[in-house]
Amino acid sequence: MSKALDAVVSLLDLEQIEQDIFRGRSPADGRRQRVFGGQVAGQALVAAGRTVPADRPVHSLHAYFIRPGDTAVPLVYMVERLRDGRSFTTRRVTAIQHGQAIFTLSASFHLRERGLEHADAMPDVPGPDDVEPTASRLRRLSLPPDDYGRDNPIDLRYVGPFPLEAERDRSLVTSRNVVWLKADGELPDDPLLHVCLMTYASDMTLLDTVLLAHGVSWSGGLVTGASLDHAMWFHRQFRVDRWLLLVQDSPTASGARGLARGEVYTQAGELVVSVVQEGLLRPAARG
Repeated sequence: MSKALDAVVSLLDLEQIEQDIFRGRSPADGRRQRVFGGQVAGQALVAAGRTVPADRPVHSLHAYFIRPGDTAVPLVYMVERLRDGRSFTTRRVTAIQHGQAIFTLSASFHLRERGLEHADAMPDVPGPDDVEPTASRLRRLSLPPDDYGRDNPIDLRYVGPFPLEAERDRSLVTSRNVVWLKADGELPDDPLLHVCLMTYASDMTLLDTVLLAHGVSWSGGLVTGASLDHAMWFHRQFRVDRWLLLVQDSPTASGARGLARGEVYTQAGELVVSVVQEGLLRPAARG
């Protein structure tokens, strides 16, 4: 396991301070001015999952980002046990800092059952070994390193252009964003850890898809943004330390908000996760 992945796994190992109350922290590296959305979503799902029997995996989550998180203070996660039924268990989690809610998550867990089965096929794209790693690609293109080009717990490989490439070359503008991703190391056989790390990783590239559709980037200084809400559905079991293909598109942007959707496939072509996110995207203020 890489140091970066080990650090994120440690972040997801919450401290239980009372029944249904957990405490988390943020990295102390000072790289972010506010808590990364994938971190708070992943930690909240850990808190919910620790109050649910292990034979009931999470099948969906719906979350809202309410206020920016402060990286300098702990996050307190309050879990509400909304329902414990024969097949479904429902939890609501509120993340609190400075006495205020900064994030809420509702998650549903389902006892595995047999039923109808179908899934869309994975698109035909180059495999991960045929796609250049992000860090070396940024260096080759003389692009500034971003959070995905530095030491990263998730190995991300863009099949198409980066937003900054599309900003520099309008012929690359597209509303489709395809990324191979994998945790940078071997992980324990803990299904909850794998879905929580997938939740963490899913917040990394979705809003890039909206930017690609307009030929702008975060580093270009033309737009600022933040995640507003996030929803995920977990269809089948998977391992996040094996290659997964995240196929994303952005059907619309309006009213300073942009919507992005994603489907996650295993390398064998099995559809395992669906995700949707809306983000706030505002033109940057000019001095």
